[in-house]
Amino acid sequence: MKIALASDHAGFPLKQHLVGYLKQHGHEVIDLGVETDSVPSDYPDAAEALGKAVLDGRAERGILLCGSGVGACVAANKQTGIYAAICHDTYSAHQGVEHDNMNVLCIGARVVGQNVAEELALAFIHATFSGAERHVRRFNKTLAIEQRNSHS
Repeated sequence: MKIALASDHAGFPLKQHLVGYLKQHGHEVIDLGVETDSVPSDYPDAAEALGKAVLDGRAERGILLCGSGVGACVAANKQTGIYAAICHDTYSAHQGVEHDNMNVLCIGARVVGQNVAEELALAFIHATFSGAERHVRRFNKTLAIEQRNSHS
């Protein structure tokens, strides 16, 4: 799978680890930065860059990291067509794709360690949207909310 990763300074070390880990597992990784944890950076910038990569088709899905995962998730979801969730357990990481068509996984780099992050990433990547009638119906309702509240 072609997957984009991005982070702020707090998520940088874990992002770097996941970039290498996912490449070792045969995935094409687009690293959208940041390039260091020694310079403060803002999670909304990372969220926007990652969202654009998913929306324009450069990546099939994205993994976004910040200290808690919360700010990155809030910022990512401001982009129409991005369905991001913070997941710190593997059930949510795969179920979010299978039931809710999630396309961005947000992880708190100060919340989980490398081993859990690896498991989360693989659960997310290996999941597919079920296409079950109830999941499609619910996702379509989510799209309708998005369209009603669009400022475009």
